[in-house]
Amino acid sequence: MSELTNFQQIQHTVSIVIPVYLGSQTLRPLIEEIQPFITPCRSPRGIEFLVTEVVLVNDCGPDKSENVIRELSQRFDWIKPVWLSKNFGQHAATLAGMAATTSEWIITIDEDGQQNPKDFGNLLDTAIENDASLVYAKPTNRPPHGVIRNTFSWIVKNTIFRMLTDGSHRNFNSFRLVSGAVGRTLAAYVGDGVYLDVALTWIVQNVAQCPVELRQETRKESGYSYRRLSSHFWRLVLSSGTRPLRLAALMGVTAFITGIFAAATIVIGKVNYGYAVSGWASLFAALMLIGGLILLVLGVLAEYLGMIVRASIGKPLYVAVSDPDLAALRRDTNLPQIG
Repeated sequence: MSELTNFQQIQHTVSIVIPVYLGSQTLRPLIEEIQPFITPCRSPRGIEFLVTEVVLVNDCGPDKSENVIRELSQRFDWIKPVWLSKNFGQHAATLAGMAATTSEWIITIDEDGQQNPKDFGNLLDTAIENDASLVYAKPTNRPPHGVIRNTFSWIVKNTIFRMLTDGSHRNFNSFRLVSGAVGRTLAAYVGDGVYLDVALTWIVQNVAQCPVELRQETRKESGYSYRRLSSHFWRLVLSSGTRPLRLAALMGVTAFITGIFAAATIVIGKVNYGYAVSGWASLFAALMLIGGLILLVLGVLAEYLGMIVRASIGKPLYVAVSDPDLAALRRDTNLPQIG
């Protein structure tokens, strides 16, 4: 029996997490699109799955979205509302939703209607085909935002994020599928102010991408102002650890070595050849030596600071999961049993 056939015989369960901020106009149509997946269905590659619950996280937006959440939760028993005490932001709301899930897989999707629920099956196919516990949607068309926001997003993902992290997961997206065990573990340990996608890089080894086509927003007002986007950017920088400060240490080592060579050149030229040394040359050598030492000390302090930051933001030392093959195939009663 082939591996794909084994997966096709399993009914995978999926929890949908939707952080809600400005959802009064878009939430009802989105839930109607998700509703067909509440009954067992098959992905494009024939893998059976069903959505067992939709977690709506009220992030205390200004448009009374909580009334829509309350209405939908009373109407459908598979909708699970999560009420936050105030506006904590999209990433915190997403983590709160992950913590409330119970299924084998978690799919996070925005409230604005840009992302199509019909891609649920494609995300699951990509995860199983690539043995990945995290799958990001990769838009095949230009995101339906303004030029400034698209340009800023491209710069952050392709340059800044690569410099601040190992760069392996720079194509992150809010439309993602993640293993339920990974998502709930992350939600339990991560600290305040952490950038969600950076936190996922801590504990996820295999990451895949799934091509999707984005749609236009069905609401006029975007949930992201430039102020909120700037806040996301700084959260990304602060969650990335000590790599920026390590760059300062590298600059310090370079400056210190340059200062040594400059000082040696000045001394050798004066002693052996009697060169008249200008005042700026000795000043340059002294500045390189002292400045290099200062930057080097900052680099050492950065390592100590990094240990404190990793502990305070909840970066786990390790995450233990079940055998990936056994976890994925545990419902296949046609497979031979061991023991």
